Amino acid sequence: MPNPTTTTKPSLLSLFSLHTLHLLVLCSWFTTSSAKATSYNVVDFGAKPDGTTDATSAFLGAWNKACSSPKPAGIHVPQGRFLIGRAVTFSGQCSNRAISITIRGTLLAPSQYTFLGNSLYWFTFDQVTGLSIHGGVLDARGSFLWDCKYKAMPNCPIGAATLRFTNSEHIVITGLTSENSQKVHILINACHNVKMHGVKLMADGNSPNTDGIHVQFSTDVTILAPRIQTGDDCISVGPGCRNLWIEDVACGPGHGISIGSLGWDLDEPGVKNVTVRKATFSKTQNGFRIKSWGRPSRGFVQDVHFEHATMNDVQNPIIIDQHYCPFRNGCPSQASGVKISDVSYKDIHGTSATQVAVKFDCSSEQPCERITLEDITFTYKINKAPQALCNHAGGITLGVVQPQSCFLTE
Repeated sequence: MPNPTTTTKPSLLSLFSLHTLHLLVLCSWFTTSSAKATSYNVVDFGAKPDGTTDATSAFLGAWNKACSSPKPAGIHVPQGRFLIGRAVTFSGQCSNRAISITIRGTLLAPSQYTFLGNSLYWFTFDQVTGLSIHGGVLDARGSFLWDCKYKAMPNCPIGAATLRFTNSEHIVITGLTSENSQKVHILINACHNVKMHGVKLMADGNSPNTDGIHVQFSTDVTILAPRIQTGDDCISVGPGCRNLWIEDVACGPGHGISIGSLGWDLDEPGVKNVTVRKATFSKTQNGFRIKSWGRPSRGFVQDVHFEHATMNDVQNPIIIDQHYCPFRNGCPSQASGVKISDVSYKDIHGTSATQVAVKFDCSSEQPCERITLEDITFTYKINKAPQALCNHAGGITLGVVQPQSCFLTE
């Protein structure tokens, strides 16, 4: 870690340049490696692009060949519709660290949600190092399961996340589209050095628990230019995350960008060094949200920066909720132990769908500290001014801030 007494803090522009350069260099390296790689076409392993023949075994066969190759390898999925009829895990610890998967077609889940509904995950990459995925569409056909849950039908399965990476590192995902996920579209768990660029994640605005991207227990994750329309958080950050850079987000419909929920476990690891820069929210439930359960915890949120955002008719543009309990049933009703500090909001403007545009509902035992509001402007309705609400929150304001700050200390 740089010594703060001898190292000058880089500017936001230089940080962005570093993140962009890192992604471009990494993508270039994968492209160069792929050009020299042995290529395996899933059709050669028996996959048929007819949308009805189960191609799961063919995809596993191509993966096993690529994974066992001593030199860089590529997997090619041509145009067409390929049925992946069951949950599938691509296991790592491969003989090489440069596998590139290029998808030109669409991968389809079974039309009957019961085939995947109790599997938790549709595609899993486990203990993989040096993987890139480019293009393609993953269609989980989740609308049938959403309907089951809407109607409170008996025996609805929990549903499967579409794409999971776990215990993996040096991952690049570009130009991928996920449609109609049963639950979370992309899950990053216990990973290091993950780069995403230009992913499109789409589900109905009322689809339950269909978070766009969820990151937990992971470090050095960069997400650039995602376009997300879904029924839950567009991007959510769980416990144990460090060094996240999220930029150029289009979110809506959805529940916004959230850190949390946190604080369910007593010894939960914290979240540190998260930057979200350039985001547009359209008719979302929230804009920038930090949420924790009202119960004891040693968790924390520190060094978080939300910058350069536009809110269009957003219900809760800026919110910290340390009494989170979404269904208002069986709530812990205690003081949250999660400590929130050093959170900044800069150059954020737009329209609030509710009168309370800024809400900091912090913990009575661990008050929020060192919150900064800089150049914040919200409007509500004609002839009605937006409001700010604070409980146990302290910080400062810089520049023009509307609604007026409600901090305990300035």
